Amino acid sequence: MKYKRTILVTGGAGNVGGSLASRLVSDPENYVVVVDDLTTGERSKLPVSTTDNYRFVKLDVNKYEGLAALMTSVDFDYVFHYAALVGVQRTLDNPLSVLADIDGIRNVLELSKNTGVKRVFYSSSSEVYGEPFEIPQNEETTPLNSRLPYAIVKNVGESYLKSYYREFGLEYTIFRFFNTYGPNQSEDFVLPKFLRSAIAGAPITVYGEGAQTRTFCYIDDNIDTTIRCLYEDYCINETVNVGSDDEMSILDLAERVIDRIGSKSTIKRLPALTEGDMMRRCPDNSRMREILGRPLLSLDEGLSKMIESYS
Repeated sequence: MKYKRTILVTGGAGNVGGSLASRLVSDPENYVVVVDDLTTGERSKLPVSTTDNYRFVKLDVNKYEGLAALMTSVDFDYVFHYAALVGVQRTLDNPLSVLADIDGIRNVLELSKNTGVKRVFYSSSSEVYGEPFEIPQNEETTPLNSRLPYAIVKNVGESYLKSYYREFGLEYTIFRFFNTYGPNQSEDFVLPKFLRSAIAGAPITVYGEGAQTRTFCYIDDNIDTTIRCLYEDYCINETVNVGSDDEMSILDLAERVIDRIGSKSTIKRLPALTEGDMMRRCPDNSRMREILGRPLLSLDEGLSKMIESYS
């Protein structure tokens, strides 16, 4: 069968990568190959499909040979490079493993250039902004000032994509993801952790005073944005923030979750983290809203979906 698009998704056994891959596979005009080394990804997050337009390959994109064998045997039109070591504490504990992700970025771009890929979509992160100079954080005007290995690697990845475009004409789109939650997100992350604790009636832990702020984007808003960038040619050779602009403190989030569940959980304060817990995060998401063409889901709507999935 001739497919309209042949797409590679790296890191497709993670929260965002798996959700993206599942949505792509649901379109019969796509042929989708998902790769993941399953170090932090889980098979349960991979697409569930009975059709012939999907294939999973277990491999580490940071190792050139396996990825080269795949990308030279399949004519990919598009690559979504989402494979990365994630999670603040995990990346702080494993800085060398984080730096190894630079190899994967280079492998993906070099092979994309050599095999005729039309565009590479890259999952960067709000972490590149570091402690903010301005709120909201804008793709073009806000300086990137994080010193954490994870953020530095994401910044290096962005530079690689721009350099391959300038040198070779390989087109790209950079997504700077802010906190994205959904049913597949692991309990390493704050919102599922809070929800699980509240459902169990266990204490909810916050670091320091809980005054640090974040925004929370439901997975459907993330995926709808990225899919439209593919299908409708938005953000070619551009960077776009992908996240909610509803900023709240972590303490407020804990109280909101307790209230929403009707839980007897208490809030337990732990010492503030010494590294990696930036005080504020909030994107200028005007470009994302333009792409979506609709309002983002509210946190209350997203919490309802999460609670339903857990039950």
